Amino acid sequence: MPVLVEPDNATAESLLAAMPHGTHAVGAPDRLLAWLELHADEYLVVLGPHLDLDTAVAVCEDLRVSRPAVSVVLVRTEVDVPVLTRAIKAGARDVVEVSDATSIDAAVRRAHEVYTALRGPGGAAHVGEIVTVFSPKGGVGKTTVAVNLALALTEQGARKVCLLDLDLAFGDVAITMQLFPTHSIEHAVGSEQTLDSSMLDGMLTRHPSSVMVLAAPTHPDVRERITPVLVSRTLKVLREEFDYVVVDTAPSFDDLTLTALDETDQCVLVATLDVPTLKNVKVALETLDTLHIAQGRRHLLLNRADDAVGLGPEKVEAILGMPISARLATSVEIAAATNAGNPIVAAQPGHASSQAMLALASQLSGGSVAPPTPAGTSAPEPEGGARKRLFGRKK
Repeated sequence: MPVLVEPDNATAESLLAAMPHGTHAVGAPDRLLAWLELHADEYLVVLGPHLDLDTAVAVCEDLRVSRPAVSVVLVRTEVDVPVLTRAIKAGARDVVEVSDATSIDAAVRRAHEVYTALRGPGGAAHVGEIVTVFSPKGGVGKTTVAVNLALALTEQGARKVCLLDLDLAFGDVAITMQLFPTHSIEHAVGSEQTLDSSMLDGMLTRHPSSVMVLAAPTHPDVRERITPVLVSRTLKVLREEFDYVVVDTAPSFDDLTLTALDETDQCVLVATLDVPTLKNVKVALETLDTLHIAQGRRHLLLNRADDAVGLGPEKVEAILGMPISARLATSVEIAAATNAGNPIVAAQPGHASSQAMLALASQLSGGSVAPPTPAGTSAPEPEGGARKRLFGRKK
């Protein structure tokens, strides 16, 4: 996955839109070095126009020696002969203007061609997407959303889906899906540097839908033994094995959740119609903005969207400053399906909530987009047309 170094948020979002999905962004060279330490398969570094030329040249020179297989593309407001001369001498593969999206796209493609050639015909690694379901407030239905979203992605045609329960103290994914795993992420403790797909395969539990589940530990105290490095390594290995990895997180910005968010390609934020939750979600969005996580690829899911509490969807959008991607109405069928260990998407695929989750899965996978399900019981009619996939997240 390419990585962008650009300290200006607006410019970063603009550049990410011209780059492949899964592109990550960092704000400074030191963050870039930390990222590269954890991602040895990186093939492209793009240096944005707000990184001063001396610093950009220094990064080029360092990568030329330390990581010769990594291509560097320098993006400038204006490109002249002195800039070109310094960049090429430093080892940059391309120099393009920030306003020239076509040239940026071409530079990225050339870098990938070099990467593929170096690794050999079939050597490019599979790269799936990390979809994190998050809410800073407990009790909003986050786990129910994560479970049903994983099932919906499978229904949408995603070939391989994994559901990772990172609510390590009180994770409920396994019991929600009526699974009885013999292994959990606990069994990867101590394998931060050696964990691979064969090891992880033995820790996964298969759901009848074909979704694979990496469960949370059965005892809360195990959480203290699971490190951010292990979480990062686990997500990297899962990304290489699955098309989508859905992550259910704890309702807090702890180190493990932040690590998962750092790896996130798309983030689903779950909110309900109450002031405390909306306040916390607003603060969470500001935190995600500060950390540049999943910029342009966040999806707001409004749960219990029909509650008559004096707050409507329009007011929620105004408060949070982002559109609602999906709405789930209050439904006894959802609770009944959850209690039966057969999530609503599997139990009643025609239910309005199931249709809303399928529509959200379609958005996440870049397929045809159905409108968000209104608060009610009738399923929405699907709309045709492809949704342009956006890009972004910054570590």
